[in-house]
Amino acid sequence: MLAWIQRLITTCLLVAALAWLVYFKDHSPLLAFAGFVLITLGYTGFLAFEFVLLHFVNRRDPAPQATVSELLQAWVGESVIAPQVFCWRQPFRANAVADNVALPGAAVHGKRGVVFIHGFFCNRGLWTPWLKRLQGSGHAFAALSLEPVFGSIDEYTPQIDAAITRVTLVSGMAPLLVCHSMGGLAARAWLQTMKAEARVHHIVTIGTPHGGTWLARFGHGKNTLQMRLASEWQGGLNVGMPADRHRFFTCWYSNADNIVFPASTATLPDADNRLLRAVAHVQMAFEPQVMDHTLEMLT
Repeated sequence: MLAWIQRLITTCLLVAALAWLVYFKDHSPLLAFAGFVLITLGYTGFLAFEFVLLHFVNRRDPAPQATVSELLQAWVGESVIAPQVFCWRQPFRANAVADNVALPGAAVHGKRGVVFIHGFFCNRGLWTPWLKRLQGSGHAFAALSLEPVFGSIDEYTPQIDAAITRVTLVSGMAPLLVCHSMGGLAARAWLQTMKAEARVHHIVTIGTPHGGTWLARFGHGKNTLQMRLASEWQGGLNVGMPADRHRFFTCWYSNADNIVFPASTATLPDADNRLLRAVAHVQMAFEPQVMDHTLEMLT
C-alpha cells in the first residue's frame, strides 16, 4: 500500500511541475522555471523548518548542541537523500533486492543473519543499499514492509516474529536486528511481547524515538500517537523487563536529527549510545560508519 501511495505522490508532483513548465514557458520563462523549482524542490523548505524547530527544542537537551554549520550540512544531506528514498527506492524499487532466505542447509547456514525493520511511512526499499552490500556475502537477510502503515506498532509483532523465525531457521543462529526510526520501537514491542532476548544476537537502532519525539504531537495515527514524548505506550515497553535488556542495544542518534528530537530521546539507559554529528534522520541510515560498524557485528 505504501509503495502505491508514494508512487501516486511522486507522479502527481512530476506531472504538476511539468504542466506548470509547459503552460508558462512561452508567457514567462522566469515564472515557468520558478514554479517548476518550487514544485520539485519545495520539500526542502519543509525540511529547513524542521531543522529550525529542532534547533530550539534541543537547546534544553543534554546532548551536544548542533552548530548552524552542522544543521546546514544535515539539511543538505537530507535534501539529497530524501527523494532517492521516498520518490524512487520505496515507490518503484521496493523489491529490487529479494530477501536471502534460502532453504535450511544452504550456504547461509552457520553465518549470522539480519532482519531489517524500517520506520514510519517507509517500506523495505529503504534498506536497498544495505541489501545490495549483503548480496553474495553468505549471510541470510530479510527486510520487512510493515503493514498497516498507520496502525498500532504492536500490530507489527507477528511480522517481525515471522522474519526472525525464517532467518534463524536458515542460518541456525540468532539474527542481528537493524532498525531505523519507528522500527526500533517495533523491535522493542516484539521483545516485550515475546520475552525473547535469547532469540536475537543484538539490536541496532538508528534514529529511534525511544523516548518519543516532539514532532509526533502533530500526528494522529495510532503509531504516531505512540511516538509522542513520554507516551504511556512507551512506558509499557519497559514493564517487567530483564534488568540487562538494554545492553542488547546499540543506539545511533544525532544532534541534527530533524524528525527525532530532543536528540537524547533516541538513546536508552545502559545501551551503547553512539552520537552522530551533523547527520539528519533518513541520512543516518546510510552513514558509512553506521553501516560498517553494524555489519561488523555479523562476524
